Amino acid sequence: MRTNSQHLFRDNNLSRDSLIIGLSLPYHILHYLLPYTPQEGQENMRIPRIYHPELLSSNTEIYLSDEAANHVGRVLRMSHGQQLQLFDGSNQIFNAQITEASKKSVKVHISNSELADNESPLNLHLGQVISRGEKMEFTIQKSVELGVNVITPLISERCGVKLDGERLAKKLQQWQKIAIAACEQCCRNRIPEIRPVMQLEHWCAEDDGSLKLNLHPRASQSINTLPLPVEKVRLLIGPEGGLSIDEIAMTANYQFTDILLGPRVLRTETTALTAITALQVRFGDLG
Repeated sequence: MRTNSQHLFRDNNLSRDSLIIGLSLPYHILHYLLPYTPQEGQENMRIPRIYHPELLSSNTEIYLSDEAANHVGRVLRMSHGQQLQLFDGSNQIFNAQITEASKKSVKVHISNSELADNESPLNLHLGQVISRGEKMEFTIQKSVELGVNVITPLISERCGVKLDGERLAKKLQQWQKIAIAACEQCCRNRIPEIRPVMQLEHWCAEDDGSLKLNLHPRASQSINTLPLPVEKVRLLIGPEGGLSIDEIAMTANYQFTDILLGPRVLRTETTALTAITALQVRFGDLG
């Protein structure tokens, strides 16, 4: 441990107090607290991916957005000459090199771009009744990693979350940032849309040609028995207390198919991820 501690002190200018705190943190958190310092021979193994909110083009120089510049300059402590990979949601990646870097701004030169399509052939729209605490954030993050294209937060009879206009606007911004960060991590180059919050029935009434699915503990069908092929799915996930009897009847009126995941009762966040994974295995690009 002494050797490792000395290495951290020497290379990263950490105090002993910060090291003691750091050793108690999970690696995936500690990883983001330490500066970006690729080891010899590993320069191309972990080039940070950064989302840029405007369309990019090759052979240009741009300043990163304030948020991205803060992450690159202050958090990762990257400097002149180091490499970045940018993406703008157009399903391309842009190779870039830092030409100027400070704690407030980062300028990069974009050398070239290439198509990088990591999207599933299954277009998946998740309608998730808003869950309490960090459960909603967790569901959004993992759903994006699993390939969901659109997420609509929903309000139902048993939804336990009450948000006013200002708090709701902040939540939507936060959820979109979580989706962007998930894309940076999982190498998706299109940003899923986080739609405004809707009432459950209004969302169910929408018709875009998708197969509409609702999870029900007494359903006779499972995902594996759904007929092929399927290219678009609209998946409804209810609140912790489940949908009311009237709401279940309403989904049937809007041509939702009831499906069963299995014999066990799952929490709402577990249900979403289990169903998405099963759908991607059956109709998408997993497995």
